[in-house]
Amino acid sequence: MGYPQDALAADEELVLHRHPHWKMLVVPAAIFVLATAIAGFALGSAQSRLTGGAVPVVSILVGVVWLALVGWKVLVPALRWKSTHFLVTDRRVMIRHGVLTHTGIDIPMNRISNVQFRHGLVDRLLKTGTLMIVASSDDPLEFDDIPDVQQVHALLYRQVLDAGAADGAPTHRPTHEAGPERHDDRKRW
Repeated sequence: MGYPQDALAADEELVLHRHPHWKMLVVPAAIFVLATAIAGFALGSAQSRLTGGAVPVVSILVGVVWLALVGWKVLVPALRWKSTHFLVTDRRVMIRHGVLTHTGIDIPMNRISNVQFRHGLVDRLLKTGTLMIVASSDDPLEFDDIPDVQQVHALLYRQVLDAGAADGAPTHRPTHEAGPERHDDRKRW
């Protein structure tokens, strides 16, 4: 199949594959529109005000500047977005990114001790946010611009519980019921 399938073990099942949220592409798209408008205005002004051999020179110069700006501020972020993968399988969480140099992180499900998410007002409106994963005793890993971060958080939480149950580790689901059997948050499990 595609990229994620060749990163999986033979009997590993892909549960989720996401690229970062499309909001990462808003600024590059705006830069593309603005740069194209400015380049068009500059070409029109050059043709109406210049004469002779200066018009082709200015046109080439405007084209080169436009191409450099679009390549640097539009193409590079678009490639970075396309080459960033957030994957959840039945065994691990994988993050892969990079165009020329590939970088990856694998977090086994049975090593994840905490899963959190954070999103502000704009992120909530766009249904995106930051996912934070704490694995064993390591520092939390933060992954920005995860689409549908609340659903990904819930899915990952279920996968961690399932992985714990498969390993024979006792799983603890906090209860929200009042009464004498109520869960005491001060206890450490």
